[in-house]
Amino acid sequence: MNVDRILSVKGRNVVSIEADRSLGEAVRLLAERRIGAVVVVDGRQPVSGILSERDIVKAVAAHGARALDEPVSRFMTGQVVTCTSRSSVNDLMELMTQQKFRHVPVVEGGQLVGIISIGDVVKQRVEEIEAESQAIKEYIATA
Repeated sequence: MNVDRILSVKGRNVVSIEADRSLGEAVRLLAERRIGAVVVVDGRQPVSGILSERDIVKAVAAHGARALDEPVSRFMTGQVVTCTSRSSVNDLMELMTQQKFRHVPVVEGGQLVGIISIGDVVKQRVEEIEAESQAIKEYIATA
């Protein structure tokens, strides 16, 4: 199973924010959209960073409420690992576990085409396991 399958079900919409917007604006965007991360864009490259709930917590812990007035670029993760639509779900699950992050932007041909969360990966894997289980039950019932 690959990333393209997940995107075909969940959609390819990506919530993004410009690097010069305030951390407070990013917080409101995450809350409104009920998401855990936002892709940071600058118009020159498909992904210039990613800002997660974890990044926000670290910023507020270090700088207090005044961090909310600072630009997203100050607190975002700048070295973003991306994948392609051809990336396997198993490889992505391993990568997310090893690197300890929960969101991976999907980039194709220099364009941001989606984002995969750990929740998307787990949901896909559970569906695969359930389908395999059902197939085994049907095989046993007919044998």
